[in-house]
Amino acid sequence: MEYQGIRMTDSIRIGELYSLHYFEYMNSFYFPGESHPFWEFVCVDKGDVTIGAGEHSFVLKRGQIAFHEPDEFHWVRAGGGIAPNLIVISFSCTGPLMDFFRGRILSINEEDRKLLARIVNEARSFLSGRLDDPYQTVLSVREDALPGSSQIIRTCLEQLLIGLYRRFSSPLNTQLSRTAPDKTTKENADEELFTKIMDYLAVNLAAHVTIEDICRDNLIGRSRLQKLFQEKCGQGIIEYYSGMKIDTAKQMIRNEEMNFTQISEKLGYSSIHYFSRQFKKITGMTPSEYASSIKAMADRTHRDD
Repeated sequence: MEYQGIRMTDSIRIGELYSLHYFEYMNSFYFPGESHPFWEFVCVDKGDVTIGAGEHSFVLKRGQIAFHEPDEFHWVRAGGGIAPNLIVISFSCTGPLMDFFRGRILSINEEDRKLLARIVNEARSFLSGRLDDPYQTVLSVREDALPGSSQIIRTCLEQLLIGLYRRFSSPLNTQLSRTAPDKTTKENADEELFTKIMDYLAVNLAAHVTIEDICRDNLIGRSRLQKLFQEKCGQGIIEYYSGMKIDTAKQMIRNEEMNFTQISEKLGYSSIHYFSRQFKKITGMTPSEYASSIKAMADRTHRDD
């Protein structure tokens, strides 16, 4: 029997990566704009921003992604109610599907979030330097980068773009995506329980919550609770809860509405000193160092204007 293969074709093909950033902006941040001969997208992870694209401007909210085509002048300004977290990636790309993305603002789903998280996490071990420096124009690869990191980033980007195209390019494909097989009963139960506990943690950010409290208030055993968070988040629940507190503290610092003592009290820390120790343990910086590093980006922009 003689085998006969088929040639694999690319509907979208990422060529070069020019920038890959995860930004945490102060409310006062403003980037006056630029244009370049390659694609870029901006995705809002938290908060909202105003972006300019050509002669138009838009408010981009959490869970939205905006595309800038090659040579399109674009800018971004924070200043909404919540200081924003943004993912910004620029790249060269070819393929017949890319025309669809010109001038598009789309909404991402959970699968898109997972792909973006995979890209950002892979970039941290692949690229040297910081992912939060908006003025970095030259990327360099770490000497100890894991094999295949570049390919993982590229294929995840391609999968993200193809998924968005399939979901938004035609009513038929949108309808088909809604008829995907349901999750198993266990998966649904785990998802509902995980969402319930996440809501519980968010409501109790100002408290000192223990594992016993979480188990009692959510009717779940300790071992199942730990297993659920290891599967969903890759870490224990108290470690995750501490991270939630510090993420909220970072957001408050960037909102510039409270001082460190007020933030510490708002999040239920026993003292400003304990808050500072926990902040540095998780972020590698003290609250003051973090505020200065983020503020410096805005100051640098104003100096460059």
